[in-house]
Amino acid sequence: MADARPITDVVFDFCGVLVDWQCHCALDGHVDAGLVERICADDDPYGFFHYEDLMDGGMRLDDVLPIVEREQGKDIAAIYRYYIEHYGDALPGMVAGMEELLRDLKAAGVHVWGLTNWAEETFHFAFDRFPRLEGLLEGTVVSGAERMHKPEAPIYRLAEERFSLDPSTTVFVDDTAKNVAGAEALGWHGIRFTDAAGARDALRGLGAAI
Repeated sequence: MADARPITDVVFDFCGVLVDWQCHCALDGHVDAGLVERICADDDPYGFFHYEDLMDGGMRLDDVLPIVEREQGKDIAAIYRYYIEHYGDALPGMVAGMEELLRDLKAAGVHVWGLTNWAEETFHFAFDRFPRLEGLLEGTVVSGAERMHKPEAPIYRLAEERFSLDPSTTVFVDDTAKNVAGAEALGWHGIRFTDAAGARDALRGLGAAI
């Protein structure tokens, strides 16, 4: 059933929701294929996801590299530096159907925003590669710039303040369950993203006129 109050704002995660992120695309052809597969595996034996998480929280590459070298050795640290410096290559495209969804929401009078766990040093690659995305979003909160992470409450509260959001008429769309739960705990509506069609249907179910 549609909510009694109309949806006024939709806040989107980036990687896996608005933009496709593929770790291996930044390393293919530069690093041995078997090593790339291990680096990008879900169990992440070389810690790249952990080191990215440190940067998402506000650490700079120059601060993280000594940690990588100490824990993984100089060769892996050099690969991590290359990966971060070529991060745009890990963004092969926008997620199918999401540009159209953003445009349809805006045409319906719904405000669209971004809220992402992303390093301040590499976030520019998203808009460098997809300038139309920057033009569609009305603002984005980037964790690395703010030194706070989803799903912690302060980053959602910051978005509320910065974008003048009313939680009861705001929807958060993210592909990670704990991040959706973090928003819902503060009174936002939440949608666990799988694809653009599913997000559109879920937004319609909440009363968005798209």
